[in-house]
Amino acid sequence: MDIGVATCRAERSEQPLIRRIFRYVEIKTKITSTFPFLMGLAYLYSSGYAIDPLRTVVFFLGMFCFDLTATMINNYCDTKKNRQTLPFPRPTAKVLLLLMFAVSVALGLYLVYLSDLVVLFLGALCFFFGVIYSFGPVPISHGPYGEIVSGFFYGLVIPGILFYINIPAGGLFSYALADGKLSLLVDLRAMIGLLMLSVVPFCLTANIMLANNICDVERDVAVRRYTLAYYLGRKGLWLFAALYYLAYLSVVAMVVLGFLSPLSLLLLLTLIPVQKNINLFLAKQDKDETFNVAVKNFLLVIIPHTVLIFLGGLLSAR
Repeated sequence: MDIGVATCRAERSEQPLIRRIFRYVEIKTKITSTFPFLMGLAYLYSSGYAIDPLRTVVFFLGMFCFDLTATMINNYCDTKKNRQTLPFPRPTAKVLLLLMFAVSVALGLYLVYLSDLVVLFLGALCFFFGVIYSFGPVPISHGPYGEIVSGFFYGLVIPGILFYINIPAGGLFSYALADGKLSLLVDLRAMIGLLMLSVVPFCLTANIMLANNICDVERDVAVRRYTLAYYLGRKGLWLFAALYYLAYLSVVAMVVLGFLSPLSLLLLLTLIPVQKNINLFLAKQDKDETFNVAVKNFLLVIIPHTVLIFLGGLLSAR
């Protein structure tokens, strides 16, 4: 037996079970799903919509479990290709993955039962892209579309489903199928509000992916993984900075158009520490030293953004 493998197995068995599980699902990365969900809740409240507790809790649990599942699939596949070790033996890791997937499916189907077929379609879309993101002959994460896909699902689809299950029928959009014809009626103001709200989590999530890929570009190319960072080269750093500025501009636009309270303009104060972090990453792109600025910026922006949206709704309700 290889000494290195034996050592890894010994270290793996000595770690507490909960720590190994957290490592497998990369629990720290779940901020990318949890905070867009909380931001969506804050916006629903500030917009005056009643929140359905059962649907909302079931959606959160299903979303969170599938986010864990997607990470487990990614780690299971990547460690096989990169010959790295998992926190569990591969058969055990596979069973845990399938169990979490089953729980996600069960919760998703229950949410469909509580709502309608639109949720089934959106949920199936999430499951499909969540799986092929890491699994298959050409996973999405190995190409130039990872940032777009992750930004779209975390930034738009999570708030979108949350809105749909809480806003009264027809409040976001409605559809009808008759005589083989599908008609769709969209509330433009509500839809525009949702699309604009999604810009912040879209940009922040995409930048975590982009920063990760920029730091790993040489290593990725060595294993024939050609991400967006590979195709953009140094222009990837311009995009990294531009996405943050776009996020702030979207908030200003939402205030001007009346979707958010003027209180949300206080978010601009966070641009000071965010810009410092941007400068750090522009100066040096290193996985150990500067990648975490993307995670810090995510939290620096989305936490106060969520709080300010909630406070704006609270003050307007008085």
